[in-house]
Amino acid sequence: MKEHLKISKTIVLVGLMGAGKTIIGQKLATRLNFDFVDADDEIEEAAGCRISEIFTRYGEASFREGEKRVISRLLVGPAHVLATGGGAFMDEETRLQISKLAISLWLKADLEILLRRVARRSHRPLLNNVNKRETLKRLMKERHPFYSKADIIINSGRNSSDVTVEDAINKLKNFTFKSKHYFPGAI
Repeated sequence: MKEHLKISKTIVLVGLMGAGKTIIGQKLATRLNFDFVDADDEIEEAAGCRISEIFTRYGEASFREGEKRVISRLLVGPAHVLATGGGAFMDEETRLQISKLAISLWLKADLEILLRRVARRSHRPLLNNVNKRETLKRLMKERHPFYSKADIIINSGRNSSDVTVEDAINKLKNFTFKSKHYFPGAI
């Protein structure tokens, strides 16, 4: 079922790896009749190599600079659903740009759910060759205060992806209603 929300801004999904940004983003985009864009895919295309290679060859700081440029480019243009990497929202400039040009939605999940989800994949540079539990706990402590600045917060771990998308749709409806009420023409 397509939704008839009047949203003219990109919806930016933020959260830790394993929170469901890709699957939720794809389903949300379908429901809204938006395109879905994964910032990590766009970064890899721009760099001509995988993110793990960027980390290995150039380091995390270089990756973050490229990530910032790619997200800045992706925020301009037709509204879509954009899944960002887990560290993207940590950057103050990126957060400010998202705040001005988009609606941010934090997909929040508990540690055990994140661990179960990331255990299935080996392409996450920050989790390679480390204690995944301790790394995720540290990342939660560091990043949750920044993620909490998102416009909308959704728990992405307790229910199926379809239920999570429905929750996102309902919160987007409420958010756009409030924004129009307080800031006519803002959305």
